[in-house]
Amino acid sequence: MKGLVLAGFCLSLGFLPAPAATPGDTLVIADKLDLTVTLDPAEVFGGTGDAVMGNTYDRLVRFGDQDRSRPVPDLAKSWSVSRDGRTFSFELKPGIRFASGNPLTAEDVVWSLQRAVILDKSPAYILGQFGFTRDNVARMIRQTGPLTLAISTDKDYAPSLLLNCLTANVASVVDKKLLLTREDRGDFGSAWLRTNYAGSGPLKLREWRPGELILLERNDAYHGPRAGLARVIYRHVNESATQRMLLEKGDIDVALGLGPQDLDAVAREPALKTTATPLGEVLYIAMNQKNPVLAKPEVREAMKWLVDYTAIEATVMNHLGVIQQNFLPDGLLGSLSSNPYRLDVARAKALLAKAGYPDGFKVTMDVRSNGFSQGLAEAFQQTARQAGVEIEILPGNGQQVMSRYFARKHDLAIMRWTADYWDPHSNAGTFASNPDNSDNARSRTLAWRNAWDIPELTRKSAAAVLERDGARRAALYRDIQDEFRRNSPFIMLFQTIGVAALRADVDGFKLGPSADSTCLFKVTKR
Repeated sequence: MKGLVLAGFCLSLGFLPAPAATPGDTLVIADKLDLTVTLDPAEVFGGTGDAVMGNTYDRLVRFGDQDRSRPVPDLAKSWSVSRDGRTFSFELKPGIRFASGNPLTAEDVVWSLQRAVILDKSPAYILGQFGFTRDNVARMIRQTGPLTLAISTDKDYAPSLLLNCLTANVASVVDKKLLLTREDRGDFGSAWLRTNYAGSGPLKLREWRPGELILLERNDAYHGPRAGLARVIYRHVNESATQRMLLEKGDIDVALGLGPQDLDAVAREPALKTTATPLGEVLYIAMNQKNPVLAKPEVREAMKWLVDYTAIEATVMNHLGVIQQNFLPDGLLGSLSSNPYRLDVARAKALLAKAGYPDGFKVTMDVRSNGFSQGLAEAFQQTARQAGVEIEILPGNGQQVMSRYFARKHDLAIMRWTADYWDPHSNAGTFASNPDNSDNARSRTLAWRNAWDIPELTRKSAAAVLERDGARRAALYRDIQDEFRRNSPFIMLFQTIGVAALRADVDGFKLGPSADSTCLFKVTKR
């Protein structure tokens, strides 16, 4: 019966010519689902998959809706840190069950964390940076009682770092008993979980059709407040104009991919509204230090004075970004609001003359041909030309641009970076750290990709990770960013803004600064 209901409802989402309002107990969201390739929390890393994880799985701790300065209990009832700062002890809330009905115990939490480390998928590094390996994880993450466990680290890191990392999707708790019944040749149930569900969150996965839709429904076994709606459906809609049309017709409730022009149109519709949140993502232009011209400090600084930040903010980035000239987005510990650079061609020309390039120079710039990167590139190209800097734009798809960037073969590149977890080290450890600048280095941070050799700044970034006092740790990151802003080969441009357009009868929908913090289970409809 449910299958028939779902089939009929999916037809109403656009396969019939007549518009049909979405059901009152269902939230329909238009998003781009083509990058979602798995729904195993040990493997999910970005996009809509993150949002699904945040609403279907629990963790030991997570961030509250309003305050992301410190994690709050989720499955954990309480925790403590040993005197030497290297062992974290957790006690779980009693009586919690998975959606399957199986009880959730410390054994599940320990197994889930160990599983993520052993599987070693892309997000596993978030846990692995604490010294966990396949060989030692059973010793370092261990059960100490039915509802208690201990996590030991290889160094006395800042307590906030570990707790912040435990809010990430990779630290989601899965149903060990269920997954062991689905295990195939020692894969910890990974093949099965890529398209299925083994969690305890407020919503649960009902169906996933890759590239088409994701259907979530209320988990009636959830230990917290009951989800406001019976189901949430993500529908793959790639084009901004199509999303807007479906929203205006009432065929969807929320559109997550509207461009500036469509957002302007939505603002004129009384039946629609928008909600916006600054995201943990920054846009920047990278300058490869393998290019001897760009390696000159005066040239690096001159380029920062050749961007018309305010004009781009008002046009290309209208609704979608705010000026941010530091590597930490607003909202992260140690973030700064200092944005000293502006378009100043005379100043840039004086710096170029000092560097030995009074007539400018020529460089190429790798740019993704989709999204707003092309508009950013063209705007920068025009203002740079005023100082004699000729930029040849090299458009390419994401794979082409990233391949050249990873190989350090670019001159300039317009890129974006999203914090992998909500802690300043996620950005400082890549923008301001480069332990080995050789071509065959194992650690290939953003600083490495641009051949920026910075032993002293790398040391400062490593020290900030170990600072256990929160206020002093924030001050260290502010100092690092001040130095970075002055000397780095990065032109930091904007912090992106997430904007959702929605029907006026949708209440409680608020985008989080990261996809996993958009709480769909708190949404209701009138």
